[in-house]
Amino acid sequence: MSLVSSTSDASLRPLTDRSVALVHEWFGATGGSEQVFLSMAEVVPHAERFVLWKDHDATVDQELHESWLARTPLRRSKALALPLMPLTWRTLTRKHYDVVVSSSHAFAHTVRIGDPDRTRHLSYVHSPARYVWSPELDQRGANAMLAPMRAVLQAGDKRLSRHVHSYAANSREVQARIRRFWGRDARVINPPVEVDYFGAAPAQVRDQDRRYLLGVGRWIPYKNFDLMIEIAAAARRPLVIAGGGPEEENLRRLAARVDVPVEFEIRPTRERLRELYWGAVALLYPALEDFGMIPVEAQACGTPVVGWARGGLLETVTTGETGFLLNATDPADYMDPIRRASELSAQAAMTNARRFTPQVFQANVAEWLTEQG
Repeated sequence: MSLVSSTSDASLRPLTDRSVALVHEWFGATGGSEQVFLSMAEVVPHAERFVLWKDHDATVDQELHESWLARTPLRRSKALALPLMPLTWRTLTRKHYDVVVSSSHAFAHTVRIGDPDRTRHLSYVHSPARYVWSPELDQRGANAMLAPMRAVLQAGDKRLSRHVHSYAANSREVQARIRRFWGRDARVINPPVEVDYFGAAPAQVRDQDRRYLLGVGRWIPYKNFDLMIEIAAAARRPLVIAGGGPEEENLRRLAARVDVPVEFEIRPTRERLRELYWGAVALLYPALEDFGMIPVEAQACGTPVVGWARGGLLETVTTGETGFLLNATDPADYMDPIRRASELSAQAAMTNARRFTPQVFQANVAEWLTEQG
């Protein structure tokens, strides 16, 4: 149950006397940023909701107004559409709103609606566009089509967002990027994670033996699933890889060359993912994430996290208590943390995960909107 629908506290329904537009980038099959957007929408249920486009496989029971990009072939290519996104956010609608709130991981924070002298613009940032600002963190940003225009996009990104009155960042990592790239301050509001769902598994799921290492996420290079396979092989532990993506063929080839079982779970259901968390000795997460909901989901199931001491994991994992964080790419360095993971308290991990419930997120968002809107 969401916080907003389960309380009568008026402070948790901000901006009720003001017209509000809530905007998001493209709306895909529900992932982390989409969860944030939908949770924010519960805080301001009277807001009109805008997206660049909604993917055909995305399911959402809320009305979403799509931009004119949705009526073009560009909706099928984010890379090709990227240069047009700032223009799209300036031609979204002619309606006036008192407050505009964006959920941004590309250019949504540049949205301009209404009278610049009257409209308050607030932006919740998942990250300044990695494609534009941090291609070294995400190989998708190394697209040859983007390289010639990256400097132009960076200059436009800063110039077109000067009207934003207040930023919120999903982590201290992103807060630091906002300061470095845009020269702006931001408060930190960690995203919502469905902690109660993952923690409340049926008894037969909770009581299963923890038998394998687990990797979860989109199979793309910067997630380092290839390193997870090497770690499992060095630890002589079975590995389950859950998700899907363009690296599948490469990962299967690598898995065939190691002498430990590697099982691939293609796009597991939410229920199946919960089962996988509860059956894991540890979640492997050797990647730099902006925040990372997956490690919190794992901890909600009492599963410790073994990953990099970088990015969002520094906020979500307490090393030595709910997992182990290290700066290492050598699989051998992970052997001792994996061995010690089974000694950690499952209850400590579950308790830690509760810092990131939707109720906490929505209360923090309501406070931000009340103060800044």
